Amino acid sequence: MRSPRRIRRTALAALSAGVLLAVAGCAEGGDRTAKGTTGTAEAKDVLLQPLASPGPGPFTASTARAPASPAPSATPDSAPPSATRTVHRVSGAAPGLYSGSRSVAACDVERQTRLLADDKDKGRAFAEASDIEAVQIPGYLKSLTPVVLSVDTQVTNHGYGGGSATAFQAVLQAGTAVLVDGRGMPRVRCACGNPLKPAGTADGKAAHRGERWPGYDPARVAAVDPGPRAATSLIIADTDDNTWIQRTVGDSGGRDRTPDDPPPFEPDAELLFPSPGRPTESAPPEPTPSDPSAPREPTDPGPGEPSDDSGDPPPGDPWEFEEGVPDVAPEPTQVFPAELDEPAAPDEEPMEAGLGDGFTG
Repeated sequence: MRSPRRIRRTALAALSAGVLLAVAGCAEGGDRTAKGTTGTAEAKDVLLQPLASPGPGPFTASTARAPASPAPSATPDSAPPSATRTVHRVSGAAPGLYSGSRSVAACDVERQTRLLADDKDKGRAFAEASDIEAVQIPGYLKSLTPVVLSVDTQVTNHGYGGGSATAFQAVLQAGTAVLVDGRGMPRVRCACGNPLKPAGTADGKAAHRGERWPGYDPARVAAVDPGPRAATSLIIADTDDNTWIQRTVGDSGGRDRTPDDPPPFEPDAELLFPSPGRPTESAPPEPTPSDPSAPREPTDPGPGEPSDDSGDPPPGDPWEFEEGVPDVAPEPTQVFPAELDEPAAPDEEPMEAGLGDGFTG
């Protein structure tokens, strides 16, 4: 039987892709919208949006059904907030990326449809930002699934003004109600009816603007990439009893059931992000010659063994927003739940495969 430690490592390798996007945090300021091309808005300004805040330029009134007890974003007790903004790309097929209550929809899809139908100008702008025709809005919204974000998530949001949609980068607080498509992509924010697209790539320095919430850590933000294929159901966490729910895509919870083959870890397992300051396995000490005057034999470090700096302690300086030159953003990579044959890091025990695709209908 696999140990819980090995199961967690296997799941972690499948669900997280390490540090994929890092830029220096910058000065905090008031709310403002950063203009950009629809769907690819540059991340020069990132607006922090608490779960109940409609934000600038809402398309509609809120259609979110408020959670019974919204919880702040979770961070490890031993890990202080980081001064470096880091966005971790996560597959939309990752179990536990979304959550909800069994048989309860996080959003009122029918009301959302009526609100957009009642305002033709906003309906046209919503359709344009969503890459559909205005007459397709009812069927489009019905095809989406109401869930709740389990982690703080960066998206390309859209505010309405002057008869059109304006794209801007935003981080939505964990607990925010959204509508997602069959590949796990957030498409509508229910607190304001705004259309959503994937997070844009950072270009130059970024400024965090808006209100921080308890537990917000700029190094623990997700950006969702499409799942490997369109799914018929999503595996989400039940926030009421920490169990798994299999929710049919396009359903508001009426057909929720327990998965036949649930993920091999608990819904509240800390798996979507690498843990900062994670202690590494202690290496055995080097042998010391019995005679201090005797010359030491040269040590062969081995051919090209990669180093592992994951055991370094987190920075001790307090987190501040500062203007400055950002780090260079590395090329993003993506790890999907089905890719389980990656080699283990040198200081880790061998990982075991077996997570599988959590989105089999």
